[in-house]
Amino acid sequence: MGSPVWLFDLDNTLHDASPHIFPHINRSMVAYIRDHLGVDAEQATKIRQDYWQRYGATLLGMMRHHGTDPHHFLWHTHQFPDLKRLLVWERGLKAMLGRLPGRKIVFSNAPARYSEAVLELIGIRSCFDAVYSVERIRFQPKPAVGGFRHLLRSERLAAGRCIMVEDALPNLRTAKRLGMKTVWVSASTRQPAWVDRRLVSILDLPRCLRRWWSAKRLP
Repeated sequence: MGSPVWLFDLDNTLHDASPHIFPHINRSMVAYIRDHLGVDAEQATKIRQDYWQRYGATLLGMMRHHGTDPHHFLWHTHQFPDLKRLLVWERGLKAMLGRLPGRKIVFSNAPARYSEAVLELIGIRSCFDAVYSVERIRFQPKPAVGGFRHLLRSERLAAGRCIMVEDALPNLRTAKRLGMKTVWVSASTRQPAWVDRRLVSILDLPRCLRRWWSAKRLP
């Protein structure tokens, strides 16, 4: 039985983006939409929320409906003068990742410059063999299946070898449909059918894997 390949989401999975990072990005995206579409802040907020709910990423809605240059959008919405101060993560993260067998890949809807900076500042970039940012998946953000398939083709991976670790249920649904094992990082008490394991803390992953390993559920 071979080792699994781990696909890790970044924001709200490898670190907690909710306290500082997401509010900053939200404000930046609302300002961008306001300025470039000529709407007020209230309407810009509605547009951002609508596109995020419909497509899984505000960027995709802006590209599809307004012809927005994705590189321009990502640059202006991911400016962090003091990124390290905004980051919140669990201090045992690097040691935990080191205990997991198999290759590890970051698979994020975030842009490359931001993703690499977060991983470096947290001190875990060396834990990962590759980082698939939204640019690298050709602006086909999760939960769209195209980004998943592009990663699998590029890495020459069978979906059945992969374990997707995520905080967003729609992304895990796509992963499960492709044949991946799924781990949901969430404090929720429910567990949808397409979630194989739910963890409150990502630090519990090694224990989760041991149960799979003993049951020989991984190919």
